[in-house]
Amino acid sequence: MGNATGMLFRRRQPENFAARVRTILWPRRSFRRSFRYLRKRVLRLNATPHAIAAGVAAGVASSFTPFIGFHFLLAFAIAYVTAGNMAAAALGTAAGNPLTFPLIWGITYETGQFMLHAPPVHEKSPEGLGTALGHMDFIAIWDPVVKPMLVGSLPLGLIAGLASYALVFFMARSFQRRRARQIIAGRPPRGLRAPGAAGGDAGRAG
Repeated sequence: MGNATGMLFRRRQPENFAARVRTILWPRRSFRRSFRYLRKRVLRLNATPHAIAAGVAAGVASSFTPFIGFHFLLAFAIAYVTAGNMAAAALGTAAGNPLTFPLIWGITYETGQFMLHAPPVHEKSPEGLGTALGHMDFIAIWDPVVKPMLVGSLPLGLIAGLASYALVFFMARSFQRRRARQIIAGRPPRGLRAPGAAGGDAGRAG
């Protein structure tokens, strides 16, 4: 019965990598559920707390840069330099998503403008800036838009990355220590128990 039910509700075709990433960034049900899923995936990675934390920090920091489409590559490069886990770096890039990008872009732009002592964009924007943005003319939008965002992303990405590292490091270390204690005590960690173990325990209790 259980197998039949599983076959009934199983996907006809398994999701590919792009579909899984899309579900993480824009989940069908709720962002809270997506966050819990990401948290479990990160904490269960087979790596040291430093590697997991450094990987996530690399992904978070890269998400603050304006180079959409290259966040994965940038995260992998940072993770490689900091001895971070590549899978954790990929998961960390989920910090940049349709909900957070408007906030990230706005704050990085304003921070960059302040650091560059630049005038507001409406005072120096060249004619046709809107068209250049629409066509993603990188040369035309570099000085008025991309440059301030890039400059502002450096300190903000660093701060976010360091905060992410500290948070994930302590979470991963706590999770791994708790799992080790459970294994030593002879109790498999939650989610790793063999199928039927609960039923067997109930039968023995009866």
